[in-house]
Amino acid sequence: MTRIGIIGGGQLGLMIAEQARALGVRCVALDPAPDAPAFAACEGRIVAAYDDAEALERLCRECDAVTYEFENVPGEVLQPLVAKYHIPQGFEPLSDSQDRLREKDNARANGFDTPAYAAVDSEATLRRAVAEIGLPCVLKTRTLGYDGHGQAVLRSEADIERALPLLAVPCILEAFVDFDYEVSLILVSDGERFVSFPIGRNVHRDGILDLSFVPAEGLSPELERRIRATGEAFMRRCGYRGILAVELFVRGDRFFFNEMAPRPHNSGHWTIEGCSTNQFRELVRFLAGMPLEEPRQTAPAVMKNILGRDLDAARRIAAEGHEGVYVHLYGKSESRPRRKMGHITFTGISAAEYAEKWSKYFEDRCCE
Repeated sequence: MTRIGIIGGGQLGLMIAEQARALGVRCVALDPAPDAPAFAACEGRIVAAYDDAEALERLCRECDAVTYEFENVPGEVLQPLVAKYHIPQGFEPLSDSQDRLREKDNARANGFDTPAYAAVDSEATLRRAVAEIGLPCVLKTRTLGYDGHGQAVLRSEADIERALPLLAVPCILEAFVDFDYEVSLILVSDGERFVSFPIGRNVHRDGILDLSFVPAEGLSPELERRIRATGEAFMRRCGYRGILAVELFVRGDRFFFNEMAPRPHNSGHWTIEGCSTNQFRELVRFLAGMPLEEPRQTAPAVMKNILGRDLDAARRIAAEGHEGVYVHLYGKSESRPRRKMGHITFTGISAAEYAEKWSKYFEDRCCE
């Protein structure tokens, strides 16, 4: 029986382990928190920091294959392990995604259009970049930013002044894309075959994914075909294997690379109930050396991200027991207003039907 090691014990690790168990594959997770959600579905646990080289080596020794569900695993710790153990995705996609400048350079060099951008590390370089790129634009830290953290939208001179503290670390300035909507593409490849999931349309609130609608309203079949082809070509040219999620801005018939993640993605959680297979299962198939299965959407779906501020509403919906409504709570011990605590997948409904029937459950909490 194959044993998979997961670096990170959050909700993504939990769902990887749940799907692995369904395929007869055991999992061991490493996480610094003794009550990490993934431990509930794993046969083994290692409580240790992500940069604990000895603990990571132990995880690799105990498992047939190792993956990561957390972007901020230090590349310098992971890289020597790749040469000694079976880490099928390697460290390259993880490393490329950890620095926004390297990520954008890589995307542009390998087939994606990107917004205009420039590296900035001082007030002088920031002002030069603003003069070249123009307002509005977005200043982001190059590393460790997520869910709206480590970034600021610059629309005026006052915004530039307020954003200067971000320059305590290297940053990137990007043109603000006046996009029509955002989508995400999720692919899995074993190096030969590619499978991709139906593309979802995403809505963010306060920098955090709030809703995903699948199929993506307004996305033409031709544009979807081009996005898939570009994503596959990108993975092939970069030599990436395993799972990759790419967030894209769509404007008219063009699309622009925003960011990528070499792990299962929040916007793909709907695949568990809305697809013939799901992103976690296909990742496990890849890691375990099983043939990949082409996903087929079985029902229209809406995925609602549940933050701490939404938790009471999610529990109420779960207690009511609605048909076609699947509430996933991650079992995190501490709830905070902006912390991801779960998700709900509504199947068989459109975006309009979601707005009419379900959005009211969250309206009083959406802006807290």
